[in-house]
Amino acid sequence: QVQLVESGGGLVQAGDSLSLSCAASGRTFSSRAMAWLRQAPGKERDFVAGINWRGSITRYADSVKGRFTISRDNAKNTVYLLMNRLKPEDTAVYYCAVELGADVYDYWGQGTQVTVSS
Repeated sequence: QVQLVESGGGLVQAGDSLSLSCAASGRTFSSRAMAWLRQAPGKERDFVAGINWRGSITRYADSVKGRFTISRDNAKNTVYLLMNRLKPEDTAVYYCAVELGADVYDYWGQGTQVTVSS
């Protein structure tokens, strides 16, 4: 069993940066791939970024590539999402999740709101 708690969301202006954190409980965190997803109002939940258990392999949605960076600290049971050059279209609830397989997730956090004003 893994419990996830996101933090770091807020209201920022376009071009600003924001860093999200996801604290995990559970002994299996360090052996699991993790991901960030987001859901904008009226839209489906979309993949944003993923990282393997070791932190050596990352992948990103095309819409955030070059602006967002995912990282993890297994000693702290935490995964991070650094978001630079934010755009209004990045506005969404951001969720961290434990990846079970390709685009399949078995544990979710409660989400944190990110709002980017123009």
